[in-house]
Amino acid sequence: MHLLINFFFLIIVLIIIKNLFIAVFFYQEIRAAQKRDPAAKGFAEVLLLYQGLHALVAYRVSNFFYKIKLFFLARFISQLARWVTGIEIHPGAKIGKRLFIDHGMGVVIGETAVIGDDVLLYQEVTLGGTGIETGKRHPTIGNNVVIGAGAKVLGNIFIGDNSYIGSNAVVIKDVPPNSTVVGVPGRITKQDGKKIDLSLDHKQVLDPIMQTIEELQKRVERLEK
Repeated sequence: MHLLINFFFLIIVLIIIKNLFIAVFFYQEIRAAQKRDPAAKGFAEVLLLYQGLHALVAYRVSNFFYKIKLFFLARFISQLARWVTGIEIHPGAKIGKRLFIDHGMGVVIGETAVIGDDVLLYQEVTLGGTGIETGKRHPTIGNNVVIGAGAKVLGNIFIGDNSYIGSNAVVIKDVPPNSTVVGVPGRITKQDGKKIDLSLDHKQVLDPIMQTIEELQKRVERLEK
């Protein structure tokens, strides 16, 4: 009985040490989650309950082993994290500071993907390849980019800083900075060269197809007059 009590005490101590480690070394990521998710009620909630943060912690560990060429161990850790969180991040990916994965279920980040700072990903986002080619085959995401739920960004393409990829968009071409992309295949809408509002107010996202239809309607009305 005494041995069992000591065992549980040791487990509790290890859990506390792990969470203190995460709180210190992932402080910026936790604050980013608090800032961008209105549902976040506090620091402790993000630390203990947000699977996006847990997946990122596992990625940092697996990436360390990947860099020293312990590939099997790195993949084992990443696959374990995938099973626990529903988020698959290849240990070979390169991820910047303050990444926030909101909800996260179904997110896939490929081996040669590169993600800049202050990026926001929603559930079911895929940063994937387009075939069986080798080398750089996954997208590079700039800083301050938002990628909406279900969006697919595929191939060795570049998404410019301050851009917004709309929900369920399929992007297979480069996107310049300060752009909005919607539709299948993705179509680019520039918003007067201004930085995209990262509040993700979907009502403000411009749909280039609807814009074209509205312009045609106006032309028809003018011609009829």
